[in-house]
Amino acid sequence: MTNKRESPTFAGDFYKPVKFAKNKMKISAKDVNKLRQATGAGMMDCKKALTEAEGDFEKAIEILRKKGQKVSAKRADREAKEGAIFVWANPDQSEAALIELNCETDFVARNEDFQSLGEKIATLAGTENPGTLADLKGLPLDGKPVEEALVEAIGKIGEKIDLSKYERVSAEKVVTYIHPGSRIGVAVGFNRVAHEGVEEVGRNVAMQIAAMNPVAIDQEGVPQAVIDKEREIGMEQARAEGKPEKIIDKIAMGKVKKFLKDNTLVNQEFVKDTSKTVGKYVKEELGKEVSISDFKRLQLGVN
Repeated sequence: MTNKRESPTFAGDFYKPVKFAKNKMKISAKDVNKLRQATGAGMMDCKKALTEAEGDFEKAIEILRKKGQKVSAKRADREAKEGAIFVWANPDQSEAALIELNCETDFVARNEDFQSLGEKIATLAGTENPGTLADLKGLPLDGKPVEEALVEAIGKIGEKIDLSKYERVSAEKVVTYIHPGSRIGVAVGFNRVAHEGVEEVGRNVAMQIAAMNPVAIDQEGVPQAVIDKEREIGMEQARAEGKPEKIIDKIAMGKVKKFLKDNTLVNQEFVKDTSKTVGKYVKEELGKEVSISDFKRLQLGVN
C-alpha cells in the first residue's frame, strides 16, 4: 500500500516562524574596568550590571548598590564577631580616634578592601570629630554616608559588615598602640609633657592597658556603683567563709582596696617592672608634673 503524502492546507505548514535573538549590547572590557574602579565590585558583577543597564554607567552603579542592599538584608541575622580595631592620630599627636569594624570571618578581616574601609572610617572619625557612633555613621565617605558605604561593602565583600564602636582621646600628647592581630587598640593621653621620651613611655603604658584592662586611671575615675558592688561581694564572701559579723565590713573594704589597686591604671604593678606601679614608672621617666589624663581601650567583640 502506497502512503499518500497529505497536501498542506496553508503555507504556514511549510514555514515555521523564525525567532530572531535581540541584539545584545557589547560591553567592552574598558567599560567593565571603569565600573570596577568606581565601585570596587568584582569584574563579573560589573559586567552583569552593565549588561542589565544596557551600558548606562550610572544605572549600572545603581544596580550594584541595590545588590549590596539585598545582600545586607539577607545577612542581617548573621553574627559579625570578627573584624579589627583601627586607630587614627593627627600629626601633632594631640587627637586620636579608635573604631571597631566587624565582619563574619577572620579571613575577611585581613581582606585588603576591609582593611582599606576601616582605615578610611578611622581617618574620617579622627578628622571630623563626630560626637557619637550614630553621628559617625551619618558622615559622608566617598560621596555617601558611612552607613551606606557599609551596605555597599557587604555587597562587594559578601559578609555582614558592621561599625560597632567609636572612641577618641584628646590631650597634650596622645600615644596609640595596636596589639598584634588588631584585636585590641589603645590610645593614652598625657598632660604637661616636656620630655622627648614620651613615645616609648606612652607605648609601654598603652601595652599595659592592652594587657591588664584597667577600669579607670585612678580611684576617682571608678564609678561609686562599681565600688559599692565590690564591697557587697566582699561582704558576701566573708559571710560565706564564716567570718565574725563585726569584722565583715573591714574585710570587705580590704577587698575593695585590692580591687582598686589591681584595676586602676596608675596603681597597677607595671608589667615590665613589678617593683613599681605604672604611676611611679611614668613619674620617674617623664617627671613628677606629668600625668595620664585619659585612655581608651577597644577590644574586638568585648563591650
